[in-house]
Amino acid sequence: MTLSRLNPHAGILADAVAANGFVFTAGQVADDPSQDIRGQTKQVLASIDRALAHFGTDKSKIVSASIWLSDIRNREAMNEVWKAWVDPNNLPARATVEAKLADPRMLVEIAVVAVK
Repeated sequence: MTLSRLNPHAGILADAVAANGFVFTAGQVADDPSQDIRGQTKQVLASIDRALAHFGTDKSKIVSASIWLSDIRNREAMNEVWKAWVDPNNLPARATVEAKLADPRMLVEIAVVAVK
């Protein structure tokens, strides 16, 4: 099995890992936490696009997504951005839950699994 890691950080995690034809992203958060839920979601999805492209895949090949919201009341606004981004012909399995995120300025965190 060949493993490839994208941007290992301080011995804690990598932004993404490719193994056995799959790409697993770490939970991605916004670069600019001053944005509202829509802005943060756009930033997170752009980060996911970059990680998938690094390994030669894209959002049409996402098979699973896990989404954590700091406030579940932001679900509909996040979904507006998600629906504009996700490939409507290749929808992944998805879970969305409310969770206390590591940085209180963060409103959304998303991790995906895709095939190559």
